[in-house]
Amino acid sequence: MVKDSKVSGFYKLSREERVKKLKEVTGLGDEDLGPLIDPGKVDMEVLDHMIENVVGAMTLPLGIATNFKVNGQDYLIPMAIEEPSVVAAASNAARMARDLGGFTATDTGPRMIAQIQTVEVPTPFAAKDKILEVKEELLELANEQDPILIKFGGGARDIRVRIIDTSVGVMLICELIVDCRDAMGANAVNTMAEALAPRIEKITGGRVILRILSNLAEFRLVRVRATFDQKLLGGEEVVNDIIAAWAFAEADPYRCATHNKGIMNGIDAVVVATGNDFRAIEAGAHSYAAVDGYSSLTKYEKDPEGNLVGSIEIPMAVGLVGGATKVHPVARACVKILGVKTALELAHIIASVGLAQNLAALRALASEGIQKGHMALHARNVAATAGARGEQVDIIAEKLVKEKNVKVERAKELLEELGK
Repeated sequence: MVKDSKVSGFYKLSREERVKKLKEVTGLGDEDLGPLIDPGKVDMEVLDHMIENVVGAMTLPLGIATNFKVNGQDYLIPMAIEEPSVVAAASNAARMARDLGGFTATDTGPRMIAQIQTVEVPTPFAAKDKILEVKEELLELANEQDPILIKFGGGARDIRVRIIDTSVGVMLICELIVDCRDAMGANAVNTMAEALAPRIEKITGGRVILRILSNLAEFRLVRVRATFDQKLLGGEEVVNDIIAAWAFAEADPYRCATHNKGIMNGIDAVVVATGNDFRAIEAGAHSYAAVDGYSSLTKYEKDPEGNLVGSIEIPMAVGLVGGATKVHPVARACVKILGVKTALELAHIIASVGLAQNLAALRALASEGIQKGHMALHARNVAATAGARGEQVDIIAEKLVKEKNVKVERAKELLEELGK
């Protein structure tokens, strides 16, 4: 775990210098960081066993977001993403929150929902009562399926039953609430649901079809808040405009889709870096945002001093045991950089990055516009696409931005002129 995530001028360093600084700050060496620093060191044999029909690997840029303080602890945040400006934006927003306490995170615990779908139930309301009458017996049966989870303090905690009307008739949905501890929990809850299915059929007189977890993890919420310094944001007018920009997203689903996507830019980048399931996180976030009509996952308001107070509430079903997090060497290195000990700690960090990312995007939109910073970084990609290498990239990118003509064709012309 790092003592100080405020690494001045990190973005100004060369890649080699950043690697050296990362080793100094984290205390990690080549044994831990090797696969991250040099993706060519990743054993293809490992990847070949992760999915089927493996032919190669897709490498994403992996950057480090700085300045983050969450619940009083400093973190350097690994982020795997191809989009320019995301890592820089998150770092800058974290800097604006840092002096006023950073990010404060809480959670509702690591509980997931397993759904057991039962159809053709003769008396669904009576069946619901019968299930709840034997709830303790069903919980005991579920917990027999995973003694390891029980050993670590997790396990099935509750059962709820919902009766829903669908286009093909009434269905009884039995939902098992499971504390998954440091696992994401998909395998655990699905196994428990499978075990309960025959008993549910016997109790209800119906027929079970699906036994599967829900990614709408409403019992696995993370809540984060932070206060962003008014002066660092650009003054009272910028603060007011950020709140107005958020209110637009809160009221309009067309704007809100892009607003929430910006939140997920930061969240997904950390989820991918740590080997977690970004599709599950995306599904959970957007379905949670749509429960009462699609709206913003974040909220913004002003405190009495005129500073901006931001908050986020979001399902965060991530784990530290099982899956790619334990298998993939780069994911393991990223977890070591973070220094996290529990899945909830990781969830706190990821949600904090989502709030930081959203604030940075709103500030850019409400002040100089999103394209200014984005295009400056995008110009480097364009220069590289045109064939520029080394210091040529910076020279050409600077000219592209100055000319306001960030196009590959122009980059090629500039590269040719440089060669002459």
